[in-house]
Amino acid sequence: MTERQGPVTAAAVDAREFENAFIQTHMRRIFLLIYRIVGNVDDAQDLTQETFIKALQRRDQIKDAAKAAHWLSRVASNTAIDFLRRAGRASFTELDELSEPLTRSHESSPEAQVLRHERQRTLNRGLAGLTARERTALVLRDIEDLPAEDVAAHLGCSKATVRSHIANARVKFKRLIEGVRP
Repeated sequence: MTERQGPVTAAAVDAREFENAFIQTHMRRIFLLIYRIVGNVDDAQDLTQETFIKALQRRDQIKDAAKAAHWLSRVASNTAIDFLRRAGRASFTELDELSEPLTRSHESSPEAQVLRHERQRTLNRGLAGLTARERTALVLRDIEDLPAEDVAAHLGCSKATVRSHIANARVKFKRLIEGVRP
């Protein structure tokens, strides 16, 4: 142990254990939330890391473990939305590029994997066909199950505008699904 580092305290060890457990518990869900908003694996990986850095810098705000997941989702969606605003657009890559631990392909039959892959491709195509605001509204409302008021606050618009974005997104998805089926 160097003099500059000082002694390792129990509090420091506890803090590292908390951080590791917090990241492991929420990593997959936060990555998928961000990916669904930005539509690009590389950007989603970077933004997931950024989200956890922001969250852990403000971990003193986590007073109730039951509310930590919702709070982290808000940090993640705000990070993704800010990225889209800065970038002005989103670029899409297939989710197939993910590593096996995230896709959990080893946990099911080959048939189930094929069906899950087809559903994921349909979802990816559908999300890619939406505007950034439609995609964000749909993901936050239908996947993250946030109330319309919270989605409106995230997007900086009215509830009526959120409902419009969601309705437009659902119509586009329906057209996609109908176009895919023979």
